[in-house]
Amino acid sequence: MVAMDSSAAGRPQSPQEPAERRRLAEADSGAADWRAWGPYLAERAWGTVREDYSPDGDAWGSFPFDHARSRTYRWNEDGMAGICDDSQQWCFALALWNGRDPILKERAFGLSGPEGNHGEDVKDYFWYLDNTPTHSYFRWRYHYPQQEFPYELLRAENAKRTREVGEYELLDTGIFDDDRFWVVDVTYAKAATRDLVIQICVTNAGDAAATLNVLPTLWFRNTWTWGNHPGLIAPTVRALDTTVPGGRGLLADAAAGPLRLSIVDADGAPSRELFCDNESNLALIYPGATNSTAYPKDGIGDHLIHGTATVNPDRTGSKAALDFTLTVEPQQSRQITLRLTQGAQQPDSADEVLLARRTEADEFHDGLAPNSDPDTKLILRQAIAGMLWSKQYYRYDVARWLDGDPAEPPPPDQRRSGRNRHWTNLDARDVISMPDPWEYPWFATWDLGFHCIVLSCVDPEFAKSQLLLLTREWYMHPSGQLPAYEWNFGDVNPPVHAAAALEVFRRSGSTDTDFLARIFHKLSLNFTWWTNRKDIEGTNIFSGGFLGLDNIGPINRSALPAGMVLEQSDGTAWMASYCLHMLQMAIELSLTDRTYEQMAIKFFEHFALIAAALDTMGLWDDADGFYYDLLSPGDGSTVPLRVRSMVGLLPLSAVVLLPDSLLDELPEFGSHVRWFIEHRPKYVDVIGEVQPGARLLSVVSGGRLDALMSRLTDPAEFASPFGLRSLSKAHADQPFTFQVPGLAATIGYEPAESSTWLYGGNSNWRGPIWFPVNYVVIRALRQHGEFHRQPALLEAADHITAGLVSLFRDSPTGRPVFGCTPLLQRPGRWHDLIPFHEYFHGDTGQGLGAAHQTGWTGLVIPMILDAQT
Repeated sequence: MVAMDSSAAGRPQSPQEPAERRRLAEADSGAADWRAWGPYLAERAWGTVREDYSPDGDAWGSFPFDHARSRTYRWNEDGMAGICDDSQQWCFALALWNGRDPILKERAFGLSGPEGNHGEDVKDYFWYLDNTPTHSYFRWRYHYPQQEFPYELLRAENAKRTREVGEYELLDTGIFDDDRFWVVDVTYAKAATRDLVIQICVTNAGDAAATLNVLPTLWFRNTWTWGNHPGLIAPTVRALDTTVPGGRGLLADAAAGPLRLSIVDADGAPSRELFCDNESNLALIYPGATNSTAYPKDGIGDHLIHGTATVNPDRTGSKAALDFTLTVEPQQSRQITLRLTQGAQQPDSADEVLLARRTEADEFHDGLAPNSDPDTKLILRQAIAGMLWSKQYYRYDVARWLDGDPAEPPPPDQRRSGRNRHWTNLDARDVISMPDPWEYPWFATWDLGFHCIVLSCVDPEFAKSQLLLLTREWYMHPSGQLPAYEWNFGDVNPPVHAAAALEVFRRSGSTDTDFLARIFHKLSLNFTWWTNRKDIEGTNIFSGGFLGLDNIGPINRSALPAGMVLEQSDGTAWMASYCLHMLQMAIELSLTDRTYEQMAIKFFEHFALIAAALDTMGLWDDADGFYYDLLSPGDGSTVPLRVRSMVGLLPLSAVVLLPDSLLDELPEFGSHVRWFIEHRPKYVDVIGEVQPGARLLSVVSGGRLDALMSRLTDPAEFASPFGLRSLSKAHADQPFTFQVPGLAATIGYEPAESSTWLYGGNSNWRGPIWFPVNYVVIRALRQHGEFHRQPALLEAADHITAGLVSLFRDSPTGRPVFGCTPLLQRPGRWHDLIPFHEYFHGDTGQGLGAAHQTGWTGLVIPMILDAQT
């Protein structure tokens, strides 16, 4: 192969430099924009806050699934196996039709929050099999039934089910029982930064010949309808000139230059081009309305399925598909190969590019964990794939969303008193790591912090850029608050940004002090916001509300009755931990710039204040040996909420080792620490313990550590075979009940889905296993174990880690994540397709919640990699 430029496939490689590492270096330096194209198209855009223009804030009802095929999105697009450029000017995705469905399969189907008996729930089965950091090679798989997809059955059956019953899934319908389904694989491989080979392979898994329409689709995101740029017209896609050699396909007039989608090979399958406009079919959605085009967004599907005259006979539009009709014998496969190019196409053939990129992807992944067994490598590779496929283009201008668009009806007046009205500074148009491209196609701040820890294992510069992004002026509120998540930016997530920044800094080599300084200055503003807004009484006890732990408390911690105050063990612990991470960052920066020593002193003292408050304000219960939240009903009394949950374990997280050598290396800081210990003796016992050569700054020490460890390691409480439960199993037999005037509640151990609608019912923190808090506790145990030289603490950390990884490992009894679903547990087409769920059953390890939520469950990646070292 001969290279045409520095970004081409075939440039001679240094024998010491893996190809994917070279591409990363080129992307990071700006030499070649390998990240310009990627899997940035969400699996779902309907039902999001961005698309909600209703008076009542019902995002699911405002833009339901049934509108998605016919109604144009305002903010960003969706599709199956989708890709786009990093500003989402154009999009490419796969559509399918099995000859029986009433609609084209253009996007995954799922239930909205009110439709599901446990909240939102995707019903299709798709997986992310592969991806590299520069998206030089990535793969996606989908199992598509050959029978009619049971949309209404899934809705009706789930509507009948109570919260005490499991969700009714597509597998439960029996539609896969006889293996009458299509295995659809989509592989992308880059020949250069803007030269992409696309291979679509469909396999008939059934025992009879079947026919499938495969429709690779190219379209433009609609930016012209809304009236913000007068005179802006829709860009067009048209057919390639078939008189030119290799001229079968589509040509799109993208702003960055013509975009060519050419057919390389299609196994001889007949094909045709179909064109419509990415504009709404208003007449269908709103009876009496008039369409602006005769060929609306759903025109291709309606034409294919119903024969309507809804595709443009002039063969042009802002949306187009190549329609391939494939008849496939049982157990056989057919393949379509395309090439998407902007600018010059590299001379390498499609087959050469696919083979080279696959080989280089193998090299990259094998280099991460070279000594791992094949099953561990499988887990690691699919977890990385999910993290990288979950990078999504996110567009949301809150001020414009509140005001409405010039060419559209004005939003209802209620919007001015509704969600996100105080966040008019937020104007996002970025690629962001999201929890999940389907159920959560938006960012959440504390999720993102954990994502960045994971991403730093494979793409450190992208991880750094993500952490910095949310502190930029178009995200961070002028008050210093970081936006929580789209449903309510003003809500409060745990402040994990500093912890994530410090870990990303260290995992990327501990040399980029410019990054550390930039994030430190912005987080100093955020820390001040926390102290001003969430320390209600000025006592250094913090009340952050639900703090991302949804229903973990017996009451809604974000909506207390008037006059009541909740002093939170977890909120205070998060802030103590925040102090320590800011202290560590200040110390790191002080090693090259002594002006930061003053900030190190500030965070050292502030930690002492918070630690003392946590020690003396009644949150620790000596009799139970546990931390609890403390409710002040407003009558001068206090009521401990004696729920043994992750809330009371999180104080373990506030811990850091402070070597004596640092006190000598930073004389001003060292002198002040010694002065403080001598002149503020009341804080000595609560800012840690001393061993020769080091001091442990920790909220939890001595007998309290032993008491918490006895709970943490007890199988009858927090210790499951698969990690730590979020609520003690002791509450299965002993539910906690309390009552004060105006407020009563009960909470018990629920190891699976939630039985309450608190926070929408999507997530359950009353017993299941969650990766992020497990990760925090594991890190804390290692710090305590190293300082105290207690092997039992290190062994406990190792045991929890092994349990979490074992959720996905194969064994004689199967993979725990699959529960007792026979089809998934037996060898075959399903068993090695691993989902990384939102959370896991507290007893069995079965995956629960969002089915494709790699997100922070991707923390399994550093767990595996750290075990290698």
